[in-house]
Amino acid sequence: MSILMMHLSRFAEETILWCSWEFRFVTLDDAYSTGSSIMPQKKNPDVSELVRGKTGRVYGDLMSLLSAMKSLPLAYNKDMQEDKEPVFDAVDTVKMCVPVFAAMIDTMTVNKENMRAAAGHGFINATDCADYLTKKGMPFRDAYTVVGHLVALCGKQGKTLEELTLEELKTVSSLFGDDVYDALRLETCMGQRSSYGGPAVAETTRQIKAVEDFVKAHSTQ
Repeated sequence: MSILMMHLSRFAEETILWCSWEFRFVTLDDAYSTGSSIMPQKKNPDVSELVRGKTGRVYGDLMSLLSAMKSLPLAYNKDMQEDKEPVFDAVDTVKMCVPVFAAMIDTMTVNKENMRAAAGHGFINATDCADYLTKKGMPFRDAYTVVGHLVALCGKQGKTLEELTLEELKTVSSLFGDDVYDALRLETCMGQRSSYGGPAVAETTRQIKAVEDFVKAHSTQ
């Protein structure tokens, strides 16, 4: 239960960040958020914050149980009566948190455009640019340096890597060709990460189906 709550807490932290004005990746349904007591424009991610806080409670229950059991000899000891209260409290807390958190996720709106725009900044495709040069025969150490120079050039010009002209790219390496622009597309970069647990569409779809099948196989009426 502590591990489950740990994962919920991490997910809760993500949603708290994602629904902030700085990110605006998701919008929480009004049923799972409240207005600020002083700022009319603000929505508080109540469920996420409460679940994150409840995680500490379940951790405390675990520590109470471990502390009660830490130096007991084999067989039954009266100390074990102390395990009931933290166990029951942890079960009640988890049974309360999981369904309300799931309902919050089911009803939240994902702002794909904002996510896509954010992914286009920060030179997230710089490694793929180095990989491109490596596939062309350049040692990765050298490719790393070349792309570092390109990133610096982009910083001076206020551009992204894919916004550099082919002529500009060739000033640092003659290995660049027209195909570099396809290699720098975010969809291409993501698709290259197709190993187990990677973000490629096919692999992500497989992971989702695996979780759905697991939940279905272990669900109780």
